Amino acid sequence: MTNKISAEERVTERDLQEENRLIAERRAKLAGIRQQANAFPNVFRRSDYAAGLQERFGDESKEALESMGHEVSVAGRIMAKRGPFMVLQDVTGRIQLYADKTAQNRIRDQWGHWDIGDLVGVTGALHKSGKGDLYVNLEQYSLLTKSLRPLPDKHKGLSDTEIRYRQRYVDLIVNEDSRRVFQLRSKIIDYLRHYLNRHDFMEVETPMMQVIPGGATARPFITYHHSLDQEMFLRVAPELYLKRLVVGGFEKVYEINRNFRNEGLSTRHNPEFTMLEFYQAYADYQDLMNLTEDMLRGLCFDVLGSTEISYQGRAYDFSRPFTRMSVFDSILHYNPELQTSDIDNLDSALKVAQNLDIPHKQGWGLGKVQIEIFEKTVEHRLDNPTFITEYPTEVSPLARRSDENPFVTDRFEFFVGGREIANGFSELNDPEDQAERFMAQVREKEAGDHEAMHFDADYIRALEYGLPPTAGEGIGIDRLVMLLTDSPSIRDVLLFPHMRPE
Repeated sequence: MTNKISAEERVTERDLQEENRLIAERRAKLAGIRQQANAFPNVFRRSDYAAGLQERFGDESKEALESMGHEVSVAGRIMAKRGPFMVLQDVTGRIQLYADKTAQNRIRDQWGHWDIGDLVGVTGALHKSGKGDLYVNLEQYSLLTKSLRPLPDKHKGLSDTEIRYRQRYVDLIVNEDSRRVFQLRSKIIDYLRHYLNRHDFMEVETPMMQVIPGGATARPFITYHHSLDQEMFLRVAPELYLKRLVVGGFEKVYEINRNFRNEGLSTRHNPEFTMLEFYQAYADYQDLMNLTEDMLRGLCFDVLGSTEISYQGRAYDFSRPFTRMSVFDSILHYNPELQTSDIDNLDSALKVAQNLDIPHKQGWGLGKVQIEIFEKTVEHRLDNPTFITEYPTEVSPLARRSDENPFVTDRFEFFVGGREIANGFSELNDPEDQAERFMAQVREKEAGDHEAMHFDADYIRALEYGLPPTAGEGIGIDRLVMLLTDSPSIRDVLLFPHMRPE
């Protein structure tokens, strides 16, 4: 029986053969270069960047630049090569290079060794073409790094999403949009850090390997410390350590941290992700909602230049006061067919959950059932910036009970575009109450819940020394960056997202 090869497979095979041919040619060029000089020199020093030159001299006339005779030194990657012209790309942008007749005669024997993708350094006078484009004349030049693999076709680009994630280095070379996303990510984190610093928060660092994972209900990654001969866990959250620091007297602390949760992959989830967590003594969850609203409004304006943002075709206005609504009220608001009596007791709430095809697990109380109904019917509809408050105590093992209604906690989650961005609450500082809730978590773990918390005796001991009234919050950096860069998947905002092996 003859195996048929599809047209797509034939194209792939031809592409692979062509790529191998080009790599062989480039290796031959490299071998020739090695015979004459150092193939990977590190002697060139750059004094100018493409964007800086455009900013300083872009408005100068061709004649003015000629009279200046301004000499510059640029370095970067060759992205195009047409006759005597080349396009050089550095971290700030692009600028043209030009070999006049004198330069062409001088470098004729080397010109053929330069390929798109090579890294070069060039020194020469800055000029402007008849079309108004700046260019650097090749007066002194050096091939700094020979690129052995050809870049993707400039017209097709790197459109394969999986290859973009796996070979981020190529994606960053050829895709300006990808570079922009990660430049904005850096600016976002920088703004958050400086905002908290201006408000007298202190940046700290807490352990990433822990004997007891805590601070969130999540399944941890497990590792082993051979010298200590003990099992350890990658942190799921820094919360319990940060609150230990508040006990110790650091009243405003924050950490921009990597967390690890042994969960599935999706457009919103990566096993390794970045969080901002901060804690403030003598404050409550209302104070943090106010701070969060101010911080995010300022972030949008500082990074994007506007408090109106667009995400996946929808506009969101951060200039208006954020909506605030309790879990209970939001269920009724988004399910107008329900009455208060439908969700204020376990039996009736279970009937609502059953009608929604929500699978019931043994041991669920009313608070857990309400949250399941909320997540099924409300969460994805929270488009505009919204704080959802008063989460049931049953699903908030670290949050302080409300004085007015112990069934719920002084807790909020912040949503935009139907996605949770932040979670905050007034902290539970009653050591006896916390111990009881830890025990409830242990019982759930023993019943098979892999995400339930362990009992952290040292944290209870810390609380027994006295945690002042405190509020704390965690903001998902990756989801926030997705929102502000209009990125549909979390993998678009992670430089090296987790992927299945090739």
